[in-house]
Amino acid sequence: MKHTLSVLVENDFGVLSRVAALFSGRGFNIDSLSVAPTNDEGISRITLVTSGDEQVLEQISKQLNKLIDVIKVIDFTDGSGVEREMALVKVTAEDESRAEVLRIVDIFRAKIIDVTQKSYTIEATGNPTKIDAILDLLRPLGLKELVRTGAVAIGRGAKAWSKDS
Repeated sequence: MKHTLSVLVENDFGVLSRVAALFSGRGFNIDSLSVAPTNDEGISRITLVTSGDEQVLEQISKQLNKLIDVIKVIDFTDGSGVEREMALVKVTAEDESRAEVLRIVDIFRAKIIDVTQKSYTIEATGNPTKIDAILDLLRPLGLKELVRTGAVAIGRGAKAWSKDS
């Protein structure tokens, strides 16, 4: 089962490498990883997606909480958060497929961000399953290049996570 974890950490050098080393040292895989500062300059948020059962997730959370720079580990697997991903997709856009590409882009509320005579570059955002779905439809039309950000997640509702909560 996939698990989306948000890890609030001190915004210091070496923190990301310690988190990644924890995963690799214990044989856990990171499916996607995104890191950026938060509204508090001293805190960064690491959003990572990993796979495993509840026992593996519990072990990962305990190990992360032992790291000195980790402030809080939040598990969004239960649907308590909003998860999004962005993909940039370059597809073939020959005369016979241009209309079909435009139709798919419209259905998924994506955007064409670059056009040439032979290709479109598309920006698609949404939950990872939406990104997978648009890619499944574009692949037969000639997917030339793909870049995905990996998931980012934030808690639902008015409650905000901070260093003090």
